[in-house]
Amino acid sequence: MSMDAYIHKALPGSPGGPLLFVFHGTGADENQLVSLGRDLAPRATIISPRGDVSEHGAGRFFRRTGEGVYDMDDLARAADKMAGFVKAHVEAAKPSAVLGLGYSNGANILASVVFGVPSLFDACVLMHPLIPFEPEIDGTLAGRHILVTAGKRDPICPPNLTARLEAYLRADGADVTVEWHEGGHEVRPNEIEAARRFLARAAQGV
Repeated sequence: MSMDAYIHKALPGSPGGPLLFVFHGTGADENQLVSLGRDLAPRATIISPRGDVSEHGAGRFFRRTGEGVYDMDDLARAADKMAGFVKAHVEAAKPSAVLGLGYSNGANILASVVFGVPSLFDACVLMHPLIPFEPEIDGTLAGRHILVTAGKRDPICPPNLTARLEAYLRADGADVTVEWHEGGHEVRPNEIEAARRFLARAAQGV
């Protein structure tokens, strides 16, 4: 898969440092999370792809047929394409660590890549993911570090599905941390601080 399989933005970091992939939410583009990524991982090279699906003009990484109802064939296509894109960049950069951060739809595509290729990312931040299906994990998540952030009143990503995702990930051997806030689908400061600490540890291989 080509490094240019997706329209994307790249911000150089320290040579030999970590590689951080950031994945935007529905309706956004490759610019949404770049500054957050730089703030959270100052030494990392940041790669931010733009989703290749349009939902009534809103950018996404895969199709859906309704709120929380995914086109599973297109999700499989998208996860395979994204895994190839990530691998191409990793092979070119040879980074010290491969990190991922996604919000909402971006968290969903990141999680789906992790399910299909567990060894690809060393650590991932999934902000408000919605996984309304039972993941089939191709291998093991042992040794992988995952931070999930969520709102206790999130109407898009219900807390019970967040708890179920946590259970799936733990059952497959992942080191999982969950950071909650009292609100909805918005990102709050405690999530950002949790992500900052998490990525700092991950970049150091801790």
